[in-house]
Amino acid sequence: MGTAQHTHDQHDTGHTHGHGHAHGDHDHSHGIVDPSIASSERGLWAVKWSGILLLAISIVELVVVAMSGSTALLADMIHNFGDFATVIPLWVAFALMRREPGRKFSFGYGRVEDLAGVLVVAVLFMNALFAGYETLSRIVNPQPVGHLAVVAIASIVSFAGNEAVAILRIKVGREISSAALIADGHHARADGWAALAVLGGAIGVYLGFPIADPIAGVVITIAIFGIVWTSARTIFTRILDGVDPETLDQLRAAALEVNGVKDITDLRARWMGHQLYAEASVVVASTLSVGEAHTIAAAVEHQLVHHVPHVSDAVIHVCPAGNAGAEFHAVDPECGDCDANDRRDLVTGTPATSTGQAR
Repeated sequence: MGTAQHTHDQHDTGHTHGHGHAHGDHDHSHGIVDPSIASSERGLWAVKWSGILLLAISIVELVVVAMSGSTALLADMIHNFGDFATVIPLWVAFALMRREPGRKFSFGYGRVEDLAGVLVVAVLFMNALFAGYETLSRIVNPQPVGHLAVVAIASIVSFAGNEAVAILRIKVGREISSAALIADGHHARADGWAALAVLGGAIGVYLGFPIADPIAGVVITIAIFGIVWTSARTIFTRILDGVDPETLDQLRAAALEVNGVKDITDLRARWMGHQLYAEASVVVASTLSVGEAHTIAAAVEHQLVHHVPHVSDAVIHVCPAGNAGAEFHAVDPECGDCDANDRRDLVTGTPATSTGQAR
């Protein structure tokens, strides 16, 4: 797993502590299988089996559309084929997340899952446009719908299959906190209800209202656009490093449970795929030694990683009481005490840049 890294600043107790889980004299490991790898395997499993089920549903609907000419079922079939296509980027994302971070991608490949979510939203949007076009063309140029019993049975099969896919993806997505997988699960659930709209269209045609079939297609198209909006909002919130305020509250509460922590400042978190990364400054007594402060930082890190769901890494900075908060670490641009070109790194003694990092 690597070793914990920390650097000491001008405060006697100030340092940062990164997640490596080699904490001085209390080294330990998470077990044989890294939790992030296990969650990616779980995601791959859900994507594979839900994709197989969606493909089977789409093929059945394709046959029935060719037999009946149902507009509503055509729109639902297009949507289901689009859902199957989204399996590819999700599969690639979960597969890449099993790879270890390297020198070029030192934070790992979590963003690939977020990008896969963007592709999912893009495919859904294209599906909505195509389904809407086909529906409007059938309204302008109506075509007879036959084999109503077969259409009704196919819509029921589609509903049951999509609901099964939704249950699988949402359940696994919540287990591993994958926004892309959860969004695709909700999408499948809405598809199931849209399939019931196909059933309603078939019943309408049977009762002598042929316009009911393309109207059902319109309902499905509107439902797709609604899912596009909801999914896009979720995915782009994560890409922009947005998290629920409740998540920050949970992180704060967990950190404050550690003995020696007086307060928490500068708390932040962000998602990378289905892994949560946290940073925080903890306030401790100014009389503590560097070793004692390090022990507290390690305890806070351990608390966050092991007791807050989906936290994969935590970087902890320690501040002595009375000198806590970002204002005590900000660089004053008006400071004339030293020339930026003459600054030296406090650890190595080598010249530093204006950002305070060794060249």
